Amino acid sequence: MVDILTHRAIDQTLCGKPLFIENGESRVVFTALPEMAVDDTGLVHGGFIFGLGDYAAMLAVNHPNVVLGSADVRFLSPVQVGDTLEARASVQKVDGKKQMVDVVITQNDKKVFSGRFNCFVLGAHVLEPQ
Repeated sequence: MVDILTHRAIDQTLCGKPLFIENGESRVVFTALPEMAVDDTGLVHGGFIFGLGDYAAMLAVNHPNVVLGSADVRFLSPVQVGDTLEARASVQKVDGKKQMVDVVITQNDKKVFSGRFNCFVLGAHVLEPQ
């Protein structure tokens, strides 16, 4: 696994723990926490699932100045507290500063989320003057 160059201060309990980062690919795993539930059934809010996918995409690009520009995603199956998910991300195309990253999230080989993330590698940090 290569060094993580982006999102180094992220809370991995909320966005996942990297298992693999190399050559435009990443694998990230996380377990849904009780604080992620939206009701007493343990249904997990989709924002946490999206966050896992976004983090996996950022790690696949793995550049200090990568940001998300847009995403086209599908939530395919509900997630409950206690479920362990694995996100797999892969850079599909590089077009200048734009990188298109496909992400699939599974729970025990069942697909729960898929998406295309359009990431941009900027010349400087997004909060610095360009």
